[in-house]
Amino acid sequence: MKKAAFVVLVILVLIAIPIVGFVCSWVGEAAQVVKEEVSPRAIQAKYEWFKNTAAACDERRASIKVYESKLTNLEEDYEGISRREWDRTDKETMSLWQQEVAGIKASYNILASKYNAQMAKWNWRFCEAGRLPEGATEVLPREFKPYVTD
Repeated sequence: MKKAAFVVLVILVLIAIPIVGFVCSWVGEAAQVVKEEVSPRAIQAKYEWFKNTAAACDERRASIKVYESKLTNLEEDYEGISRREWDRTDKETMSLWQQEVAGIKASYNILASKYNAQMAKWNWRFCEAGRLPEGATEVLPREFKPYVTD
């Protein structure tokens, strides 16, 4: 009976050691991931990324408004005149500006989609209102402005 109990005990120990090791490594890895994602250095880098990306989106929206204003002014100069009768240089300029606007809008859409995707992740949510780092005065938007499609 003692021998049977000893064999059962040895088998249980041999089964328990790998299970305990697995659980400990899993918990240790989870702690390492949390440390990497919410360490002060990681939070600062993520916050800076959000600030830089938001500024880049604002810059692109402003550039779009500038080009659209220039396009409107050029169109007003030729109001009532068919495009075929425009000066060749002005037609080329108009086409160039339209291409520039399309490129800026595409660039804006890419940045806004990256911003929105990152903000939706759990490890980036610290940038939400009420969770700003100390000294921050401006709240980052939870989701960036609607995409530009026109």
